[in-house]
Amino acid sequence: MEKLSVVIITFNEQKNIGRCIDSLKGVADEVVVVDSLSTDSTRAICLEKKVRFIEHAFEGYGRQKNFALQQASYDHILSLDADEALSEALLQAIETVKEDNFPHSGYTMNRCTNYCGQWIYHGDWYPDRKMRLFDRRKIRWSQDPVHESTQADEGASFGHLRGDLLHYSYNSLEEHITQNNRYSSISAEAYYKKGKKSGWIRMLVNPAWAFVHSYLIRRGFLDGFSGYVIAKNIAHGTFMKYYKLYALQKGIPVKPGA
Repeated sequence: MEKLSVVIITFNEQKNIGRCIDSLKGVADEVVVVDSLSTDSTRAICLEKKVRFIEHAFEGYGRQKNFALQQASYDHILSLDADEALSEALLQAIETVKEDNFPHSGYTMNRCTNYCGQWIYHGDWYPDRKMRLFDRRKIRWSQDPVHESTQADEGASFGHLRGDLLHYSYNSLEEHITQNNRYSSISAEAYYKKGKKSGWIRMLVNPAWAFVHSYLIRRGFLDGFSGYVIAKNIAHGTFMKYYKLYALQKGIPVKPGA
């Protein structure tokens, strides 16, 4: 039977990392945590659970995840974030393909997000299909600093696993807004380096479309008030991304002291 390495990137994830590691029992032949110099109890929790713990300064999400792939002992990889965990159905599905020696190069799975205590089953956040189980000889992460994606070699084959990857995202609106602010800054800087442009039309139209797409077209309204809050924050994050890109173009300060 082929062996499986699970790689996890972390930074100050003491609230989540224990749950993530515990969900892997029975399927992981090794667990490798690559930590971006946490200042909380992340390291102590990982060492208590006897996983390989490697400290590596953060280089952007894509580069950090590719560094983590290189630290694994085995070629078949399950790549997770610390705020994710395997559902029982997904765990069993991974066990099944592992027993079959991973007939495909990569496997997608649905990700289900818990938002302020509520599981979200509609809108842009579900099924939120992700490829997280793959052969690193044929598939790897893009180098993008945020919103990284997997890249496959020609001839790679793919399957889809039943069950959900459980994503414990935000415990409060404030956490969501803080992350929106961080991601929008990283995205704007990446767009700026690639020569992309922003203007009034993008700042007006794109956020409005983001809300309509999540709340109406993808039926986020079926998740009640949380669906509305999520759609509004998707729109707000979109606005901030394009405003910050515009600010970079015009030399307008977007950070204190800038």
